[in-house]
Amino acid sequence: MIRWVVAIFIVLTIFAGLLPWLEKIGMGRLPGDFRFKILGRIFLLPFGSTIFLSALAFLLAYLFR
Repeated sequence: MIRWVVAIFIVLTIFAGLLPWLEKIGMGRLPGDFRFKILGRIFLLPFGSTIFLSALAFLLAYLFR
């Protein structure tokens, strides 16, 4: 269980670092991505983008298996 939590944390950290580049191609603005502005700071919860990228990774793994 703790491995999944660590894996999700690492993936979300990588996603947050790549977000400025990914926003140029439309990621981070999909339905299900929540953006909050609190105290002048923008917080992003990319649920829709995470599901899309997970499905894409699953499809690629299935095709190359």
